[in-house]
Amino acid sequence: MEFDEYRGHDGLGLAELVATGKVTPAELLDVALARADAVDRALNPIARPMRDIARERAAGELAGPFAGVPFLIKDLGQHYAGLPTAAGSRSLATVPAAAHAEVVRRWLDAGLVVFGKTTTPEFGAKAITEPELTGATRNPWDPTRTPGGSSGGAAAAVAAGIVPVAGASDGGGSIRIPAACCGLFGLKPGRGLVPAGPAAAESLHGAATSGVISRSVRDTAAMLDVLTGDDPGGPFLSAAPEGRYAELAAREPGALRIGFSTASPLGTPVDPEAVAAVEDAARLLESLGHHVEPAASGVDERQLSRDFLTMWFASVATQVADARALTGCGPDAFELDTRLMAALGRATPAPAYIAAHDRWNDHTRALAAFHERFDLLLTPTLARPPWRIGELASPPHVRRAGQALLALRATRVLALTDLVDQLVTRNLGPVPYTQLANITGRPAMSVPLHRTAAGLPLGVQFVGPLGSEGRLLALATQLERARPWFDRLPPL
Repeated sequence: MEFDEYRGHDGLGLAELVATGKVTPAELLDVALARADAVDRALNPIARPMRDIARERAAGELAGPFAGVPFLIKDLGQHYAGLPTAAGSRSLATVPAAAHAEVVRRWLDAGLVVFGKTTTPEFGAKAITEPELTGATRNPWDPTRTPGGSSGGAAAAVAAGIVPVAGASDGGGSIRIPAACCGLFGLKPGRGLVPAGPAAAESLHGAATSGVISRSVRDTAAMLDVLTGDDPGGPFLSAAPEGRYAELAAREPGALRIGFSTASPLGTPVDPEAVAAVEDAARLLESLGHHVEPAASGVDERQLSRDFLTMWFASVATQVADARALTGCGPDAFELDTRLMAALGRATPAPAYIAAHDRWNDHTRALAAFHERFDLLLTPTLARPPWRIGELASPPHVRRAGQALLALRATRVLALTDLVDQLVTRNLGPVPYTQLANITGRPAMSVPLHRTAAGLPLGVQFVGPLGSEGRLLALATQLERARPWFDRLPPL
């Protein structure tokens, strides 16, 4: 099989070719590996190749809905037994995982051929993928720009045609942000739907979940069928949908009530292209028979952002402490920004952390009130087109000040400096819309409907109420028919 033919199929399409004997898993793997080699130097999407493991698997008997399809997992949380999960950090680069993550086990049971782990920022803590461990990962549509984060390697690999769908995860937008940057479809499932075990009961108090980034809606729907289902060791009994997600995605969504907003929850600037993306989507939705009107979410999203970062910094502090306890490494094993975030996490008093977590309930109930009036909330996914590599790096004066405060162990002082505001603005200013769905546990998706004047992708986000994954998928299928994106190729 040649690359052009391979690139013309989604994951389910490739699986059908294998099932009918038109191609073998080994032949598909050869094409995927050749494509990975061809774009690696330009894009750097794969942190850890697994070629020997993949070749052995492709030569064996495979079964499942994606039998024989080449696949990549994320080098963060998606553990593969016997191999390190570095999480973009020097500190964990040589520590092998004791067992498969449950989501990896389910992907293997679905017949996928895993041949590598994709790049991620250190501990997935940024909306860019520029870790010191592996170097920057780049956007196939413009290699001077970011593919987003933290699933940036996954998005770059899918957009470049290495695989049609790849494993990803989302704790603050990490599926939707890269999907928006790279012209792909990305759905974050609702809280508790996809298992986090066996290493954790849930991640980030349930704000984080695994999923995929894909080029076709039906691949994401079928992958959700693969991933969902109760985990005997998990904390929740998942509510089953009224049918398989693949079937729900194929249904007509009906006439939906959709409220939209373009204002940044942080009060930070919003690029006219991001506003245009939402306004264009609103017109398209109206032409398809949906009712669309401006509407605020009703959530205090500035407070939500602060509460999100309280949890995020504390989580980074815990990950740093765990890595040091596991490996005995020193502080120099971590990037400076990671050390600053960890210091802020350690400086947060326990009562302040509990108060922030308790406010999640307020945010969730406010969004539920919005969903009593509207089926979906529409916003930009990004506040601006994909930014340039290095643009969000800490400036020299911030690095100098941070290093001095860390050397003095002045974490309380650090919490009172404007470094905190600079960290917040740099990390969330370009992506202020996505944390809402994580904190409230609602499903949300980024749909690649817009292109900037320069030809860069720029997705729009839809947030639904609890259990609305099927509705979101049905709408995405309708939008995919109305404005197809599958055959758009980056100029590599």
